[in-house]
Amino acid sequence: MPSATKLQKVRKDELGYKAAEVINLLVRRADALGITVMDASSLKTKLSRWENGHDQVNEPYRRLFRDVYGRTNSELGFPEEDEDDEVSELRSRLALARSVDAGAVEAFRQQVDSARRSDRQFGGIVLLDQLRHLIEQLEGLLSHSTARGQREALASVLVEASTLAGWVALDRNAIGQAWGHYERAKAAAREAGSATMLAHALAEQAFVLIDIDETQHAAEQLEHARSLAEREASPLLRAWLAAASGEGFAATGQQADALRAFDTADALLPADPRDPRLPFLFLGDSHLDRWRGNALAKLGEPDAVEQLTNALPRLPAAFVRARVGMLVDLAYAHAAAGDRDEAQRYARQARQLGKQIRSDRHLRRLSGLVLPTGSRRP
Repeated sequence: MPSATKLQKVRKDELGYKAAEVINLLVRRADALGITVMDASSLKTKLSRWENGHDQVNEPYRRLFRDVYGRTNSELGFPEEDEDDEVSELRSRLALARSVDAGAVEAFRQQVDSARRSDRQFGGIVLLDQLRHLIEQLEGLLSHSTARGQREALASVLVEASTLAGWVALDRNAIGQAWGHYERAKAAAREAGSATMLAHALAEQAFVLIDIDETQHAAEQLEHARSLAEREASPLLRAWLAAASGEGFAATGQQADALRAFDTADALLPADPRDPRLPFLFLGDSHLDRWRGNALAKLGEPDAVEQLTNALPRLPAAFVRARVGMLVDLAYAHAAAGDRDEAQRYARQARQLGKQIRSDRHLRRLSGLVLPTGSRRP
């Protein structure tokens, strides 16, 4: 029996979708676009009437069918004049993108910076969804921007939003999501024409590899990031990348290379370790020292306890997630030194604080802590 309408033919003959699948797809797409539609029960009846030609499909349902089926108005049997709606919509999106000025870009950047401050102090419990919405907005504007300079500016903010989302996702132990955010960040960095942003995104993505025990590939990616930034990066970013490589080397057990990388980072670190162009990098105060302590703990070095113990009081209070990480490192360092009591003490503190900010990554690290059988203090 031939299909009654083009709409039915596309569903049955070309796509092979069941009616229930289509209703679910229509509802989901409407939710994503913020469009109010009839409920699923009513849609079931309406779909039958549309497909059999008893009722005409009107907006916004024509738009939803185009999106869900990936077909044009003509292919779906809708009136050709509705193509003007697509043109009108595209023109509206282009006009909206053209309205983005330096002030709007700065407002987007401030949103990212606000999210960054909230994340390091309170964790990323609610931030991921907020960042996803911001990223969608930036991507929508970027994909319809035609002005040179404006595209690069939007892309640079998209890099910052995506790398932050990647870091938050990694802390929430959403490994696959973190990887995807970093892939977007790398693409946006290339769009922005920024080798330094690309190097930073590559380096942060390498920590995902470390977390899934792809340590050799992580170390290689970190070295690649350093090579990209070698010529034009600021001393602060080069110092950060050197320390990141040190963590990569420590993860692979390359002690000499790890310590050498941290020495390089220390030598490169400027007297004022703040750069307004790089608001996502922190190496001042005790940050570089705690990072070296983390590497020493990974390597099982006895000096890790002293390094971390000295760095902990100097960590600014706002860096709560960093404090959780240091407490975990101290638990591991004391366990390696054979001090069960101190290892347990720091593990308890880390677990309590980690649960408060839902640092799933550090809580997972804690679950792998093996305590010594006895306590041995100097």
